[in-house]
Amino acid sequence: MKKLVSPVLAVAALVLAVPASAQFAKAEDAIKYRRSALFVMQQNFGRVAAMAAGKAPFDAKVAAESAEVAAFMSKLPWSAFVEGSDKGDTKAKAEIWTDKAKFNENAEKLQADMAKLSAAAKTGNLDNIKAAVGAAGGNCKTCHDAFRS
Repeated sequence: MKKLVSPVLAVAALVLAVPASAQFAKAEDAIKYRRSALFVMQQNFGRVAAMAAGKAPFDAKVAAESAEVAAFMSKLPWSAFVEGSDKGDTKAKAEIWTDKAKFNENAEKLQADMAKLSAAAKTGNLDNIKAAVGAAGGNCKTCHDAFRS
């Protein structure tokens, strides 16, 4: 897992270095990018959440690594919600663009929650992880309810 984390973070850092306007030649590219970033974040968050819920054996090392990846990935998708990317293979609601301030607020809260999850997971304390999973998961639900169809 650790061998995968470094290359993923390096590639993501390179992607972040390019402005969003130049990054996506087509709206479809923006949609693919954000869907991919959200998928990777969800997979890693889900791994930690499963441990917190007792649905998977607790492994402190895997939890810490997965939470770190989820926290990093939580920074990536937002630049891909560009004008014109509301149509196509997306579940994004129009409210993302009509209530951008609320959407951005939710994105920032998610990033903060994922950073807290990463910090909690680094402690190796399952109770800390459970609390952080609950907060991050609640934020995911709030945003999905408002901005995802």
